[in-house]
Amino acid sequence: MRRKTFDLLMTAGGGVLTIVLVVAGALLMWGYTFANSNVHNQLAEQKIFFPAKGSPALAPKEIGPYLDQYAGQQLLTGPQAEAYADHFIRVHLSEVAGGKTYAEVSAASKADPTNQTLKAEAQTLFQGETLRGLLLNAYAWWKIGEIALIASIVSFALAGVMLLLTVGGLVHWRRTPEEEEFPPRHTPQEVLAGV
Repeated sequence: MRRKTFDLLMTAGGGVLTIVLVVAGALLMWGYTFANSNVHNQLAEQKIFFPAKGSPALAPKEIGPYLDQYAGQQLLTGPQAEAYADHFIRVHLSEVAGGKTYAEVSAASKADPTNQTLKAEAQTLFQGETLRGLLLNAYAWWKIGEIALIASIVSFALAGVMLLLTVGGLVHWRRTPEEEEFPPRHTPQEVLAGV
């Protein structure tokens, strides 16, 4: 095979790979933007605010260290959603019904339908666990968006490297003599001379 043909094939492959990486980077950036704005908009609609700085709600050691940084702010981001779900709602839910889950309290409530305390605890746990699950879902989508952002940056960086290699391949292709072969052929004398 002529060296110029090989160089042209490799350069064309590099050009195609560059285009694929740019398209992938653009799609990943769009995914990041979509996930981030959706999480923000959906959380903003809920109008959830962290307790104000110095509030007794932030005093427990299971809550304060995790939520002090967000005191008084509106819940709008994935990390805020995770903190609120895991260090505010979860802590308060553990205080309902002696730390039992909604499933446990609901089963007990069904077994004793006249017990209003169990019924109220089941309702509280259901609402709290549902909100906690929704907030953690928002956090998960935020995290997926962050991963898409990192992948997008890597994709664009690799596209840049491939573009440089493709340009280098074109330069090499133009400088390569027409008669040069790939892989180079050696005469028996050249092979023996190397021994």
